[in-house]
Amino acid sequence: MSRIEIDPNDLILRLFHQWEKGWFVLAAGDYSAGRLNAMTVNWGSMGFMWGRPFVQIVVRPTRFTYRFTEEFDNFTLSAFPENYRKALDILGSKSGRDGDKIALAGLTPTASQHVSSPAFAEAELTLECRKIYSDDFDPARFLDPGIERNYSKNDYHRVYFGQILRICGEEKYLAA
Repeated sequence: MSRIEIDPNDLILRLFHQWEKGWFVLAAGDYSAGRLNAMTVNWGSMGFMWGRPFVQIVVRPTRFTYRFTEEFDNFTLSAFPENYRKALDILGSKSGRDGDKIALAGLTPTASQHVSSPAFAEAELTLECRKIYSDDFDPARFLDPGIERNYSKNDYHRVYFGQILRICGEEKYLAA
């Protein structure tokens, strides 16, 4: 796959489709030390805040990836072609506590340029991010009572904002 660096202002991405139907892979850790984990995510957002492009992700404290997202000051988000759907299913349904689910999924971690967390050779788009804010969801602040249905185990997400330091992707993600 041929990838190019993309300025955030030139990124073309069907955001709602990508989060809901395409999914992202969140990876956190230290690629060079071999201490990393990844999981499929489909809740989040992107935008511009505090004078910088950002991505917002949420991770439940019960997830193995949570430990890595807490320990390291950065993460990556990667998008994959549709033919990697099975691999993303594995990353979303298996735990890294039980074995190397990245290898099981057939994905190849690679070094990122600006962060310690890995990118993936098979990804068609990768965002390298530095954490700039985190907080825990407080159920007392849910204004829509239906939201609580997502938390039958009271395992409320921690939200992370990551400043986008680098976007690398296929040309189809570049505005003409």
